[in-house]
Amino acid sequence: MLKRNFLHAALTGAIASSGSTALPAYAQNGPKASSGPILLTVSGLIGAGNRGALDPALDQMMAKQKIGFSKAHAFDFAMLTSMTAVTIKPTLEYDNKQHALRGPLLMDVMKASGVRPTEKTALLVRAVDGYAALVPVAEVIKRRFILATHLDGRPMALGGLGPLWAVYDADRFPDMTAKPVTERFSSCPWATYCVEVKDT
Repeated sequence: MLKRNFLHAALTGAIASSGSTALPAYAQNGPKASSGPILLTVSGLIGAGNRGALDPALDQMMAKQKIGFSKAHAFDFAMLTSMTAVTIKPTLEYDNKQHALRGPLLMDVMKASGVRPTEKTALLVRAVDGYAALVPVAEVIKRRFILATHLDGRPMALGGLGPLWAVYDADRFPDMTAKPVTERFSSCPWATYCVEVKDT
């Protein structure tokens, strides 16, 4: 069961502001096998994938969080850091200071997974503790979410905010800066490890 499930109603506005009723098409670049420990698993409405179905015996965390899939695209650290990186500097709620977060755009990761989004597509982003946020793709694009791999120039640690964090620069958006900093990141599960692409 999701600890929290955030549904966002900004899809129509985000699409309208772009002047188009269609979202960009994302074509798969082709499955690529990982060579290191897997940090992110993307399932749902993806391309061919590079791994098979969830194994309840070996995929223990995902099984206990009631995740299931027949195929998925798995990413290790090297695969993610080989993508073009973006740096953002949001003020974080934990110390009320700006920090540099770096990583590929979340939609670039989805592109590498073969995702072809529509106006109904959303990403169910999960953290290792079970926290989850359902984020419309239009919002992911509008706010330029990244999948952060580095914090202040260093790889993020498991046990901290990492090793991955789906996050955006809340300081760039007036509707977010009008809120207390503690209310700006509800759609950003730190310790991100799984994303399900679905239609809403």
